[in-house]
Amino acid sequence: MKLYEQLANSIAQSIQEGVLCRGDKLPSVRQASASRSVSPATVLEAYYLLEARGLITARERSGYFVTSGTVSIPSSPAPATLNQLESTQVDVSELVFEVLESIRLKSVVPLGSAFPSPLLFPRASLAKTMASSVQIMDPWASVDNLSAGDINLRRQIALRYMIDGLHVTTDDIVVTNGALEALNLCLMAVTRPGDTVLIESPTFYAALQSIERIGLRAVEIPSHPKDGIDLAAMERAIQQHQPKACWLMTNFQNPLGSLLSNEKKQVLVALITQYQIPLIEDDVYGELYFGDKRPMPAKAFDTEGLVMHCSSFSKCLAPGYRVGWVAPGRYAKALARLKLTTTISASVPAQVAIAKYLQKGGYDKHLRNLRHTLLVNQIKFVEAIERYFPEGTCLTLPQGGYFLWVKLPDDVNALELHKLALSNGISIAPGPIFSAQRHFTSYVRLNYGHIWDARIEAALSTLGTLVFGMMSSSST
Repeated sequence: MKLYEQLANSIAQSIQEGVLCRGDKLPSVRQASASRSVSPATVLEAYYLLEARGLITARERSGYFVTSGTVSIPSSPAPATLNQLESTQVDVSELVFEVLESIRLKSVVPLGSAFPSPLLFPRASLAKTMASSVQIMDPWASVDNLSAGDINLRRQIALRYMIDGLHVTTDDIVVTNGALEALNLCLMAVTRPGDTVLIESPTFYAALQSIERIGLRAVEIPSHPKDGIDLAAMERAIQQHQPKACWLMTNFQNPLGSLLSNEKKQVLVALITQYQIPLIEDDVYGELYFGDKRPMPAKAFDTEGLVMHCSSFSKCLAPGYRVGWVAPGRYAKALARLKLTTTISASVPAQVAIAKYLQKGGYDKHLRNLRHTLLVNQIKFVEAIERYFPEGTCLTLPQGGYFLWVKLPDDVNALELHKLALSNGISIAPGPIFSAQRHFTSYVRLNYGHIWDARIEAALSTLGTLVFGMMSSSST
């Protein structure tokens, strides 16, 4: 990242976190140059970049001022409160399918989608790489390394682990059809029907669907919107229910956006090691951070192979290619066998194309642009919610990813709001689909991973009007 981009990103993060508020004056070019130990030209480039993104504006003979940023919306809804750590038979699929069915239509504003806009990815570059790599692909590539995956792709993934300070070899990686297959294979490798699995509350609905499909029981552990899972409650649940696995998102959790600190990750790994419980780590959003460097996964602190680290390129590079992977630790043999007896292999041309793209370079530049776009989008979404939603609304301010977890006033029913919004051409993800026990009835998840435009702003304005209407009707 160039110096001016680093400076712009740092200032944008200060705006996102509320350190700089709307109307605040930025340091002069001379002051910023001296305090940051960079040239005036670097400061000007950073300010021009922030101005182009709509975050600051120049006033003649006055300097640069912040035009975006949160002011009055409380950040951080209260953590989930669960009186008892109950084991629950999961039954959410019908509700989830009903909600997801509404997101497929292009005419619907996709605030409830689980994916960022496909327009944010280097589709043309990937297409060229696919065309050229398939033409020269070794004919035997379709049968070599069937269950483990393309050797060059696994080498590129291992290199990225190495850059982040993790020792994961090429042979430690199994390539899968997206992260969801990796997660499901992990779950099947360490559980049997009737077993209990620990999950966060709220949790990603796909985890609930997987648990339901295999015939497992779930224990929901309360999680803080900023700091993540309650580890004390997790230990009580382990002692009470003797779970066979945990399925957690440690970085920018969906739907909360929470991020476990390195200290909490170390305690988490120490806890699963003490009780010898495998951790299925869903880390698909780890590359979408807004800070200076990628947050470490819990896998980085694992010394006994208990953490099965799952990720993919679907959320950060190539959504339609469906290429994910798992570094399964001590469960590598079981994972490879399960892969061979289920889908055998992920798409070989897709694997070869992504490997070639990574080898050529440009991936990190793409990621920087994507992160910048998502950060600016988050700021614009929060501003719009502040403008259009009623008093009593709270939301998260995640340090990465592309979801806002929004707490609406208590008398607003998220499932009813979902139906009303859909009738107005807007999809949202209502809170109850993120809980085995159908909690979070006044919460919604909103996706800010789509290109900000007048249509998105109008949708948020309409949502705010609908919320106001539901509040009025409930009070009469």
